[in-house]
Formats: sequence, C-alpha cells, structure tokens
Amino acid sequence: MISKEQFQKELDLIISNAIREDIGDGDHSSLACIPKTAFGKAKLLVKDEGILAGVDFAKQVFAYVDGELKLEVEMSDGNHVKHGDVAFYIEGSSQSILKSERLVLNAMQRMSAIATKTAFYVDLLKGTKAKILDTRKTTPGIRALEKWAVKIGGGENHRFALYDMIMLKDNHIDFAGGITKAIGMTQEYLERLDKDLKIIVEARNLREVEEILKSDGVYRILLDNFNYTDTKRAVSLIGDRCLTESSGGINEKTIRKYADCGVDYISSGALTHSVHNMDLSLKAI
Repeated sequence: MISKEQFQKELDLIISNAIREDIGDGDHSSLACIPKTAFGKAKLLVKDEGILAGVDFAKQVFAYVDGELKLEVEMSDGNHVKHGDVAFYIEGSSQSILKSERLVLNAMQRMSAIATKTAFYVDLLKGTKAKILDTRKTTPGIRALEKWAVKIGGGENHRFALYDMIMLKDNHIDFAGGITKAIGMTQEYLERLDKDLKIIVEARNLREVEEILKSDGVYRILLDNFNYTDTKRAVSLIGDRCLTESSGGINEKTIRKYADCGVDYISSGALTHSVHNMDLSLKAI
C-alpha cells in the first residue's frame, strides 16, 4: 500500500486541480456582487441518512482556499447522520466560502455514499472472518477520496494503483503464457529490481488454484467468479498456504454466502462505481 505521504500528495493534487478546474480566472458570480470585505457563516446541512465522510477533506479544502476560514465541526467522519443534522459550520470571507462550496459538496456527497454502502456490506459480514475490499474501479482523478471513504465505512483498501502491488489477472496470465510462467517471471522481475511487492494471482477454476499452489511466494489467490461449492473447495485446497479473496459480481444478496465459504477477503467494485450521492447542502445562515 502507498505511504501516508504519498496519499497526502494525491489529496493535494485533487484539491489543487479541482480548484483550478472550478475557479479558472475567478469566481465572477461572487466577485460581481459580494464585496471582498464581506464575511459570512454557513452550515453543512444533511438531507439524507447514512455514514458521513469527507469532513477531514473539507478541512483541507477550506485551508487551501483561505487559511483564515474558521471551521466548527459538529459531526465527524464515520458518524451516522440523518436528515436535519448539521455536520459543521464554516465562517469567514463570503467569497472564500463560495469558492470552496462546490468541491466540498461534490467530495462529501460521494464519499458519504461510498462510506454508507461500505458500512452496509461490513454489517452483512459480521460473524465471519471475511473483510470487504475495494478495487481500482474508481472515478479517474479522485481515487484517493473514494478509497478513503471505504476506510471510513469500515472496509479495507485493496492495492491503490498498479505500482503498489502485483496482481496477475487472466490477461496477464494468458499474455505471459500460463500461470507458472507468469509467477516465475514476476518473481524474477521483483528480485532484479529489488522491489518488495506482494503478489496476488487470479484463478478462474480449481485447476488453476492447484497450479498456483505449486509456486511459492504468492500472497493471495483471487477466486474469480467461483460458485459457492468451488469456493469452499478452493479454500480447503489452499488452507494456510496463502490468503483467499472472492470476487466477481458479488452483491448484497450473495456476499454473506461467499463469506460463509471461509474466504479471507471479498472485493467489490460496486463500493465505488455504483453509489448514489448523499444529499448534502451548504446553506448560508
């Protein structure tokens, strides 16, 4: 996984690029009718129900736009919120509040939706050893926010990107000429470059699970689109040789059944690519 420093750099890039995209050469709506010296106060109003996420990110946005803005937090990331709750109050330059408004809302609405869906999946897994993982099926440019939201919701992050973990999927295996060859070439590559990256290998059936187990050094086997019976057989075959992960079209109706098969992880792209934004508003008071 990436370091805290790398993650913060991603957040800094998201903020600077989003402000550049939104403000351009100026917020002319505000500049036209609100004096530079005007001061105001606004509240972040919740008009939905779920898990709040993005408050800490909002702090960074406000600080980037105007270090003089004062934030009074009423509810924190991870809190359960309902219609009518106030997450925070922001006070200071009216122009600065308006410059920050859209980025804060866009981020918090999506992050809260992801955290809410993740928390729902986590609850479905209670009583099993399985943990829910996100994927790289994220919105281009804001992956850090979406993976942060998964953590706030109680889930765990898969690899952040292509550079922090090796994942040999079906196309890698086919292009490389087979599972054993792909694993061997990968291990040689890591040794040659002196890189310490964990290796995950995807299996499409039980025969491929057996072949993967012939190679040492595999961190996790991804059981892709397995049915329940074959998942149980695969878990039994693998034992404690490495970790197991179920993936492929798993939803709220099937996730518990896969967890009951004994896998260590269940990954779901739906956590980030299939959510409906939480309804939040920033209202002047």
